[in-house]
Amino acid sequence: MAADPQYRAQVTRRRLLAASAGAAAVLGAAGLPVLQTNGPARADGKWRVDPLIPAQNRGIILYSVRDRISAAPDDSGVPYGFERVLASLAEMGYKEIEFAGYNQHTSILGRQITPTEIRKILDDNGLVANGTHTSIRADTFQQQLDIAEELGMKNIGTGSDPTNSAYQSDWDAAADLWNELGRQAKERKMRLYTHNHDVAYSFLLDSGPLDANGKPTRSSGVRRLEYFFAKTDPKYVFFECDIYWAYVARHKHTKYINSAGQEKTSLFDPILNVARRTKRFPLFHAKDGNRNTALPNGYEMIPLGEGDINFQQFFQTIGESDFHHANWEMDTAPGGAANPGQSLDFARLSYANMADLTIYNKD
Repeated sequence: MAADPQYRAQVTRRRLLAASAGAAAVLGAAGLPVLQTNGPARADGKWRVDPLIPAQNRGIILYSVRDRISAAPDDSGVPYGFERVLASLAEMGYKEIEFAGYNQHTSILGRQITPTEIRKILDDNGLVANGTHTSIRADTFQQQLDIAEELGMKNIGTGSDPTNSAYQSDWDAAADLWNELGRQAKERKMRLYTHNHDVAYSFLLDSGPLDANGKPTRSSGVRRLEYFFAKTDPKYVFFECDIYWAYVARHKHTKYINSAGQEKTSLFDPILNVARRTKRFPLFHAKDGNRNTALPNGYEMIPLGEGDINFQQFFQTIGESDFHHANWEMDTAPGGAANPGQSLDFARLSYANMADLTIYNKD
């Protein structure tokens, strides 16, 4: 993947700063701010250019570089393990880390690293832990809060949905559990969050004829996670929007069968989904994709700023830039034995493109 600065600047201006007319019309009709593609024409000091994502809120989930976190010492010259990889990420400019496990190769220390040792590496590199993808269960939640507290986290979460079910009753039960666990997290000065994949925005089965097991077979048109928004207490339950998977949901989950057996179309808008409740989203996965309707998901993952998702419009419209924290993620970043440095190269390119996102403000 080329990382030439001139090439990168051309790509980010073309793909990150161009808002589609269709999206602008939808946002305007909803009473939300519409991205202006032309900057201020004058340079009289009345305008300034600010970063759209503040430097201190630019992060990475370590899943993107999991190959190098878990690597044994080798002669590739590529960093491995927490100490070397986190130092490399800090050098790139990242300020925040979202964890995807707390283990590295035992040959590095002759044993497994401890959360206390990881915290020292964070501190030594000026990094802050902004969250984690861990297992959220009632029987182990306090132990997970202990680890999160040791690492200095303000947020604790999971990469899985609160339930994999399509049925309203299961989401009701999940909401009851998450309200309680969220209350426990708040007592420890943390926020509990869940992270979406595309299926979270598929349609709830909540109406129509029942099947042989007494389960509903049709939908009122409510999406699973949107139902969960309403059933959970905003003081206790928060969300991490994976922007890539939200756009996949827009591509995949467009139709449902209503209680009368009629097929209905309902388009999902990732920007409006967040903008209506922007303070419930402290974290985001800034994951990019090339549009490719020949693929089942409609997109192919690619480093941030090199794809077709309009992050400029997304982050500018949802506002609250000081509240929101963006973690770069690319599930397919590792290059394997053929290119062991690929995930870190992509991390460097993605950070530079994230830093290029800017907004005009009046003084």
